[in-house]
Parts: sequence; structure tokens; C-alpha cells
Amino acid sequence: MSTNPRTLKTVTRTQGNNTALKDGRVKPNGFTFDFEEVPVLPQAFRRMVRGLEFDVSEMAVTTYLTAREHGVEFTALPIFLVRDFHHGAILHNLKAGIKTPKDLEGKRVGVNRGYTVTTGVWARAILQDQYGVNLDKITWVLSGDEHVQSWQAPGNVVPLEADRKMEDMLASGEIPAAIGASSDHPNVAPLIPNATETGLEALRESGHYPINHLVVVRNDVLEENPDVAVAVFNAFAESKRLYLEQLKAGQIENPTAIDRLHVQVMEIIGDPLPYGIEPNRKVLEELIGHATRQKILRKPVKLDNLFAETTRNLIA
Repeated sequence: MSTNPRTLKTVTRTQGNNTALKDGRVKPNGFTFDFEEVPVLPQAFRRMVRGLEFDVSEMAVTTYLTAREHGVEFTALPIFLVRDFHHGAILHNLKAGIKTPKDLEGKRVGVNRGYTVTTGVWARAILQDQYGVNLDKITWVLSGDEHVQSWQAPGNVVPLEADRKMEDMLASGEIPAAIGASSDHPNVAPLIPNATETGLEALRESGHYPINHLVVVRNDVLEENPDVAVAVFNAFAESKRLYLEQLKAGQIENPTAIDRLHVQVMEIIGDPLPYGIEPNRKVLEELIGHATRQKILRKPVKLDNLFAETTRNLIA
């Protein structure tokens, strides 16, 4: 928590759309960002959820939905920093007899970290919507716990046995598949082939373009500084604008895989990172629906109420 109310203790990863914020070219009007670097970003999410350690924090969107339902005192801004396709997050053991996603029914399937992790939510949504998998017929095995400690898992969600490693169990075939695990074992491969192109095709056909991260601000900071939400939104938006200018002009040195994906998405829909509720209403309502069906949320929530009131009509 910052001792200066106009200095915002902030955590966000260094990536293209945030670069101008991190190097100081863009500053929020009337405020200063005091960035803390957290190399493993989910650890920052946990610190924010459990201890409200930052004034402004990048946050996984499903973690935010869960935390809000459990009374955590922060509110989102419609700044959607990270998007991706998750077809490639579903790995399987080549010798476990899994030929199609439907073959996962009746099996134990690993999930990296917690059940409420956003990548897992989207990957399960893909299995259900695009491949007809009945998610209730799968036992989901977690390698970690949840950021929101008071959240209660449904009956078909269980922890990994103590002292076991999910990657080892996937490599041996003890669990036939896992979401979000990392493995370079020769027996492990993506269940859905050509995952990036499959994701891009889903974008072309149905607008499927998952959101992973947004930005949250502590409620007391919002209450004490009525202008902070708009100032932070505008700063992130300007930083993104500068990034997209470079991206379009091919001026980014050593582009990352994320930069290259943004270029591919840009060719399909234009802005690969639209900020604001309205351009993202469909995908956000889709995510709320999946989080509810997957028993992460006890009940659906009204989308607009999730965001700071002064930012609900902002688009960038």
C-alpha cells in the first residue's frame, strides 16, 4: 500500500502493451505508478487477493470473478491485458488411448494449479463447446490450491496426491491428460493438433478470443481518489496505442510469440487488444457463463457491475 495517495503501488508484467508504462513514457494523469516486479505473476495475484498488497494489480479474470463473489475489496477496470487461445493447453499421453477430446470422459484429468485458473476455465469451455465433452464426467485433479481460500470445489475436483508431480504422472500415463502442464516428454503432446491455427479459425468463425487478465484497483483507493480509475485506464490505453503503432509498422525488435500472435489476430479483427466493456461484452458474458456452469461462481453476475462506474463507457 502506497503512503502517498497519488503514488500507486502497481504490479503488471512487462510486455508489449505495457512497455510505455514500465519505461515511463506514459504516466497516469495526476498519479505516479510505483511498479513492483513479481517474476511469477500468479504470486502477485495471490498477494492481492489475500492481502490487498497493491493499489493497482494485473489480475486473472476468473480469479477476479471468484474473489469478488467472496467479498475481496477490489474492483476491475476494463483493461484486458492478456488474451490467448487455449487449444494448445490440453496435453495428453500418446499411449493412454485418448484419440479425441470425448475420450477424456470418465478419466482423471490434471489441471495446473487451481480449478479457478483462467486457462483451465477456457480450456474446459473449448472441450465442452467445440468438442462436446461432458465436463461433469471428468475428475479434475489439481496440482495446487486456489488463490481465493474460501472457495469450495465441486465434488468432481480433487487435489493431487501429496508428493506427486503432475508432469511425472502425465509422462507415465497415470493421468492420461492435463491442462496447463508443461512437459517435453516424448510421450506427451497437445490433444488438439495445430492449436494456434485452430484457435485463429475459432476466432474467424465465432469470435472466440479468450480474455485472461484485466486490471483491478483496491476499493479504498477508488473511494479516496475519484479520478484514479479513468486516469489508470487512459494510461494503459495510451501505452497500448503506442505498442500497436510499432506492431503495425513492424518496428518491434525481437518480437515475442505473443507479439506474433497479436499480428495474426490483427489481420482478422483489427485491434488485438480492445479495452472497454462494450467491445468485449460477448466474450466476458461467455466467460461468466462458463464459470457458472463449471461451478466456480455460485450464481451469474451482471457484467457492468464488475467494473468501476467511471470506466463503464470507456473504449480504447
